[in-house]
Amino acid sequence: MADDLGYGDLACLGNPHIQTPNLDRLYYESVRLTDYHVSHFCTPTRASLMTGRNASRTGAWRTTSGRTMLHTDEVTMAEVFRDNGYATGIFGKWHLGDSYPHRPQDRGFEESLWHRCGGVTQISDYWGNDYFDDNYEYNGEYKQFEGYCTDVWFKNALGWIKEKSDEGAPFFCYIPTNAPHGPFIVAEEYAAPYRNNPDIPNPEFFGMITNLDENVGKLRQKLEEWEITKDTLLIFTTDNGTSAGIKTTGNPDGWPTVGYNAGMRGKKASIYDGGHRVPCFVSWPKVDGEGISGGWDVGQLTAHYDWLPTFMELCGLKRKTGLPLDGRSLVPLLKDDNERWPERSMIRQYQGGVFFRFAPEPWRETVVMTERWRLVNGVELYKIQGDPAQRNDVSSRHPDVVKKLRSEYIEWWFEVEPRLKLPVRNHAGNTAENPLILTAQEWYIRPFGNPATNQRHVKSLDGVEGAWLLNIERSGSYKITLSQFPLEALQPIQAEKAWMRIGGITGESGLSERQESISLQVELEMGATELETAFIDEEGVSTSAYFAAVEFLGE
Repeated sequence: MADDLGYGDLACLGNPHIQTPNLDRLYYESVRLTDYHVSHFCTPTRASLMTGRNASRTGAWRTTSGRTMLHTDEVTMAEVFRDNGYATGIFGKWHLGDSYPHRPQDRGFEESLWHRCGGVTQISDYWGNDYFDDNYEYNGEYKQFEGYCTDVWFKNALGWIKEKSDEGAPFFCYIPTNAPHGPFIVAEEYAAPYRNNPDIPNPEFFGMITNLDENVGKLRQKLEEWEITKDTLLIFTTDNGTSAGIKTTGNPDGWPTVGYNAGMRGKKASIYDGGHRVPCFVSWPKVDGEGISGGWDVGQLTAHYDWLPTFMELCGLKRKTGLPLDGRSLVPLLKDDNERWPERSMIRQYQGGVFFRFAPEPWRETVVMTERWRLVNGVELYKIQGDPAQRNDVSSRHPDVVKKLRSEYIEWWFEVEPRLKLPVRNHAGNTAENPLILTAQEWYIRPFGNPATNQRHVKSLDGVEGAWLLNIERSGSYKITLSQFPLEALQPIQAEKAWMRIGGITGESGLSERQESISLQVELEMGATELETAFIDEEGVSTSAYFAAVEFLGE
């Protein structure tokens, strides 16, 4: 699953400028889901993919601010595969929690090579990573890897696949690349073919896709070489609309002014189709009656949360939970049995943005979709098959359709609202991660604002404050350590004094000129609590600590 690659960012889907020969070949040999929808941006798509449920139910419906983690009763795709005897591995971007119990190794992945946060160079990523020869977390420990990030994910995924193939073990391999998400960094050899072309908004973005395409080719070559293609279901998709393949008129909801978007309106973070309709190619070459015949399109409305029920049917997997799935098995469509596929509607809501209230609100940035209609924000209606650019609002001509789709949204909202507003906590005091490492990525900010999201933001205190919501798993003595920079950065705090409060205990202290961190030892009772912090500069500006470690010392 590529990151920020849109429907129009591939040659096989009409882009006249980009070079993607390996993905083009995969396209021509696959079943193509042409009306396939994910969420508007990173985290909610990953939440829905992993759980088979609408992200609004899962706790992970935003990309920051403590809304990136799954409720602990959610069951992931990796857990389902693992519990049914499959080896499970992730190689790349997770973005569903950086700390226990939300890391990939806590949620069903036995092999995990990943970067923290939403992108390489973001706040909880290893300090100083720059896409080349970086340090990534490998099975719970940081390790340096040689080469470009996308190459590292695929190289190590292939090594793991070969190992499992040689063992004769069934496997589930998840390769969610951070490319072509920004910052747009790639070797010049990949970006050079796209320079000096006024129709290409970002040569590095296209270069990152070309590198990804090269790696997809290597993956398919190795599956053939190891003679496991006939036993392997290979799916290529992305997490939201394009981020840099087009320029739009003024905002993410606009029409392209530069670049190609397959005739759609909107880009990443838009509720119009360009924000969430993405490529999805499905390959499992048919041999001796097994597999699927490729080379054709499926036009029915499909989604990211359909994959878990699909895998459950194809692989005979059992899922031990009572939480209902929103997805529907795609097996009838993949086998061209349309009679078993009734019409459906789907709802997406963009619960994000720097200036939006974090308390979820009905109707804000919503779309209700059917194969024929798109109801946007409860008032705009588009007949999508005849108007893919969503230029002609026909709500006044079809009030009955508006009324029906509004009714479906209202029913959905009242169903998901209680769980949507339920916060998710990190857990301290568990041996799985002690000390528990926290960053501003998990600040629970209310009601406005965004935390520092990347490492350059950390270099100046900016007056933004947020608390960490914690669940203390064991009563006892804890050491709380605060810093402005990660401890490995060896950088002093740029403030005059520090303050913290947890479990009703408050501490305050002045800071020396070169002090890198400050600690407080406290006695905490088991249960829910908040960790509030502040670094206060000479002008009185107060900013919460960007980094914290919560270490259980003993009972």
